[in-house]
Amino acid sequence: MNLDLVLITGMSGSGKSVALHALEDAGYYCVDNLPPELLSPFIALQQEQEAKRVAIAMDVRSGVSLPIVPQQLEALRQDGVSLRSLFLDATTDALLRRYSETRRRHPLSRQEGRTDAPEQERALVQAIELERELLADLRDGADVIDTSLIRPAQLQSYIKALISAPQSALTLVFESFAFKRGVPLDADYVFDVRMLPNPHYVPTLRPLTGRDTPVIEWLREHEDVARMYDDIEQFLSRWLDALARDHRSYVTVAIGCTGGQHRSVFLVEQLARAFGARWGALKRHRELDAI
Repeated sequence: MNLDLVLITGMSGSGKSVALHALEDAGYYCVDNLPPELLSPFIALQQEQEAKRVAIAMDVRSGVSLPIVPQQLEALRQDGVSLRSLFLDATTDALLRRYSETRRRHPLSRQEGRTDAPEQERALVQAIELERELLADLRDGADVIDTSLIRPAQLQSYIKALISAPQSALTLVFESFAFKRGVPLDADYVFDVRMLPNPHYVPTLRPLTGRDTPVIEWLREHEDVARMYDDIEQFLSRWLDALARDHRSYVTVAIGCTGGQHRSVFLVEQLARAFGARWGALKRHRELDAI
């Protein structure tokens, strides 16, 4: 029986509990902080019990045995397990803010007390950077979701969209964003479209988005927009087969404009529609989804 396995890992404080709750709502049997040594026997047990969908969370709490996980995952794939690996990430500033708000201690920090005191904050930054190093191998090859600027409801929506996407050689995630709020950490490719004509300066179009017909028609009237679309489309078309041959499961293409409302949204919608005919294609609108 082919088991559908989702591995959730990532930075402490990045939202793994939220992701597990989303998977539980979707019908997955969820286990948090499973020791790596128990991964293979646990999967074998689930197969014996004819389980269909299982989600497991692992992070630095698993300790010194964490480096064996990539090899275990490859072995599971060879055994026919349908595996999706999701890595939740966030900027150091975002993680510092969350730890300060919750007063929780980082699993790699032995410092007690207030995390907003200068000495404790320095210790927390060191713990976060150490955690990034320890998780680097798990991040490689996983679908990365940057949770720095998204709400828990957005994260749940992104998780459910990823697991419901049909399994294919490669899944493309097209993401619009606003440069003024930072570049997404999960981006494999970033395209800056701020030089394109901006509907923001047209009073009737300003409150609309790149998904609305008047904005779509207005942008299609400009040759620079069409030229930008063609350049991105040609670049991706040229390299996607090579990425698939390199056993990449997910590629995130981030397109940014000033406010993440018009131009980037328009291009994400158009590109996802075009590439969805051949590859698995998902859409995210970081700023619009937060409204």
